[in-house]
Amino acid sequence: MKVLGLVLFTVALVGLVLGQQGSPDLSNHASVPRDSVDLTPDANGKLSQEQMQQLLRIVAEKDVENDKRVRDYTYTERDVENKLDGKGQTKSTEIKTYDVLEIDGAQVQRLIKKNDQPLDAKEATKEDEKIQKIIDKRKNESDADRKKREERQEKEREDDRKFVREVADAYNFTLVGTEHVGGRDAWVIDGEPRPGFEPHMKESKFLSKFHGRVWIDKSDLQLAKLDVDAIDTVSVGWVLARIHKGTRVMLEQTRVNDEVWLPQHVTFKIDARVALFKGFLMDGDQTFSDYKKFRTSAKIVGYGEVKEPKSTDPQP
Repeated sequence: MKVLGLVLFTVALVGLVLGQQGSPDLSNHASVPRDSVDLTPDANGKLSQEQMQQLLRIVAEKDVENDKRVRDYTYTERDVENKLDGKGQTKSTEIKTYDVLEIDGAQVQRLIKKNDQPLDAKEATKEDEKIQKIIDKRKNESDADRKKREERQEKEREDDRKFVREVADAYNFTLVGTEHVGGRDAWVIDGEPRPGFEPHMKESKFLSKFHGRVWIDKSDLQLAKLDVDAIDTVSVGWVLARIHKGTRVMLEQTRVNDEVWLPQHVTFKIDARVALFKGFLMDGDQTFSDYKKFRTSAKIVGYGEVKEPKSTDPQP
């Protein structure tokens, strides 16, 4: 989804409501097996705040496990982006379709279609060269550079963990009820900013600007669906980027091969402005399909070998 860094920031905030974009730090918490937590609603069908905190901690732990399995999958991503005028009417539409590959532990997008039409030979060659350049860079990476990259990635993951720890304190959660999502029972939980929340990280101050609803699969205790929107203007960074009230992102996930939860559909509406003079009003969606599982390898190979991973158990 080509929607500027501030939009990606919004999507990241959406995921972080339940730690979707980072691995939570469990070092300060004992593992919380599901069987050790009483998730039985009271006579009024409600869960206490303590129960919901425990439930969300379990979901976060399971997401760590799930994230490791996600890396074993490639898939197709189709992005639709509509630019809107001041009245909310579509001015233009851009559609891009990607193959999402895994290269040395990182996901990489290869553009394969524009507006649902295959790329011409020149564009396709350019995309192949882009992927090969990434592969060559990894092949030729020195031990020192690899160590620096891995340390940088670990620092980013640790920053995510610290952020996730703030989430439980930032919201009051309310059990709304139970609904079917993808033919499976899910708890429906609302999250509202908690009055008096004092963030410990500068990024955490944005949490009070968002509220939303999550659907948690009862059987797997995984995030099945999420709907988050901005309830106030969010100012981001030194460039004075602003995400305006009404910006909204919705995510749906699906269970694949009875082992992993993967994104299925994302819809969004973004109202933002950068440096007070350039506005971005857009909506759109992303759909994910054609999941293929492959066996990862420490060996970095050429592009021709990467783009055709040996698949097993495609999405049912």
